[in-house]
This record gives sequence, C-alpha cells and structure tokens, in this order.
Amino acid sequence: MKNIYPKIIDNLKTLIYALFIALIIRSFLFQPFYIPSASMEPNLLIGDRLFVSKYAYGYSKHSFPFSPPFSNKKFFKKDPQRGDVVVFKTPADNRTDYIKRLIGIPGDKIQFISGLLYINNKPIKRTKKNISIKVNCGNKKHDTDVFEEVLPNGKRYIAVYNAKVALLNTDPYYVPLNHYFFLGDNRDCSSDSRYLSNVGYVNSLNLVGKAKILFFSSDREKGSMFNFLKWRNSIRFNRIFKIIR
Repeated sequence: MKNIYPKIIDNLKTLIYALFIALIIRSFLFQPFYIPSASMEPNLLIGDRLFVSKYAYGYSKHSFPFSPPFSNKKFFKKDPQRGDVVVFKTPADNRTDYIKRLIGIPGDKIQFISGLLYINNKPIKRTKKNISIKVNCGNKKHDTDVFEEVLPNGKRYIAVYNAKVALLNTDPYYVPLNHYFFLGDNRDCSSDSRYLSNVGYVNSLNLVGKAKILFFSSDREKGSMFNFLKWRNSIRFNRIFKIIR
C-alpha cells in the first residue's frame, strides 16, 4: 500500500500540470469553438469546429473561463479589422459566445438601403454570383442570392440573402466609441448588431478572438461523428484545416 501513494500523487501532479498547460493555451493562445447555428453560412457551417486566436485583439476578463470579474480593462489591446470573423460575448448576457463578421468600426454609420449595405453613406462594392445556394434557417432551408462583397479596406467575402424575403431597409446605426458592429454572412438568418436588444454594438472588452482555422467539420444530419461506420458521409474532409477568411 505504501508504494501506491507516491504513484497516486505523481498522477495527480501530472493531471494538474496538464490542466494548467491546457488553461494557458486556451486563455492566451488558441481556443476551440463549435458552430451550432447557420448565421455564418455558407462560409461557416453547422458542425464546423475551429480554432480562435486569443491574442489577436488582446486580453480581457472574457479571455478566461467563466469571465472572472478581475478587471474592466483590455490588456495588449489590438484593433480588429473590417471583415474579420470574430468570436465575442454577446452584450445581452456577457456569457454567450457569438461568431460574426466585423462590418463597422467606431464612428461608422451603417445602414441597409434597398437591400444594399452602406458604410458611411457609401454603398459597398458587391458582385452577384450566377449561383444559388440553399442555406439553413432554423429548421428550414431557403434559396439565396449569392454576392461577393468588398469592404472599404478591400476585404472580400461571400454573403447570401434570402431570394424571396430579404431585409431591404433599416434605420442608420451609429457605432459608438470603443464598440463594433457585426453581421452574419447569412444575412436574413442572423441575430447580430442590427438587433439592438439582443446583440447591438459590441464593446471591445467582449471580443474573445479571431477565427483562424477549421480543424474539423461534421454534418450531423448525415450521422454522428461517434458512429465510425458513417464517417465517410458525415465528416466533411474538404473542410479540415481550412483557413477562415
């Protein structure tokens, strides 16, 4: 029995060290996230798993598990860029993680007019693609018009709009100091900064990190990833280690 206790202690030490290293990596370097909704389709799909860079925008209390209230400051702060795909804590509860595309920076005026996105009274450049993509929205799929949009800084990405019922016009949104305005790429199926009671303008303290790379993806409609016999159908092998743009 005496020989067992040192082994138990050594195993506990190894476990504690492993947990500590994992916590450091998660808090300061990279954190894995799972995509549960369709708001960023077709660029991010339900079932995608990705790594988020925690050092991209600096560190705040939201960089750590459970957002401990040790400070209301941002350390080593770096400004995000338009077009970045960002994970942030929703201002509604400061706990729930959202992932959206950064569209507006402090001081911007954002507005949709006749279905076109305007930034500071100028329409963004966009080109309609001669394709139609079905995207998820709740329990349904709908046809979309597909556009390549170009932000003022030259960032390009694909956004989709409901082909039948799209959001055409909004009131102007004025982005406050130290806040940001986010949109989902699945424009008519996204809870984002257009909805002030839920998301609205996001404080820089709430930015968790920048989405960098997909490391795994599975289609749960085609089978569980734990069912080895269905891996050929359920795992999206073409999305593994894909860079997020």
